[in-house]
Amino acid sequence: MDLTDPQPEAQQRSFRLPFAARIQGILIFVMFGALVLIGQQRNKQFYQIGLPVLVVAAFLQIAFGNIPPRSNWKQSLLLLALTWVIVGAVFFASIKLAPTLIDRSR
Repeated sequence: MDLTDPQPEAQQRSFRLPFAARIQGILIFVMFGALVLIGQQRNKQFYQIGLPVLVVAAFLQIAFGNIPPRSNWKQSLLLLALTWVIVGAVFFASIKLAPTLIDRSR
């Protein structure tokens, strides 16, 4: 029996999740925690903290939900930036198109 067997170390590495998968898991817990803060009825400050945390975590979850779970941190951040640019463009286009669409519906 060899005590310096590298096999247990290799097994430990295989259980480590990639960056994107870890962030997705963390975001799920953050959203759950924010829902608990929003759902409690004793302290208004907890509600005021929980609501923006939930909104930010939900937007991040939308982005990370579309990033392949095996992505490393660099790929994840690049894809996150791309996702935020696309979401920003959709919001900008919606704001610019809304008055035109309202005028045409009259």
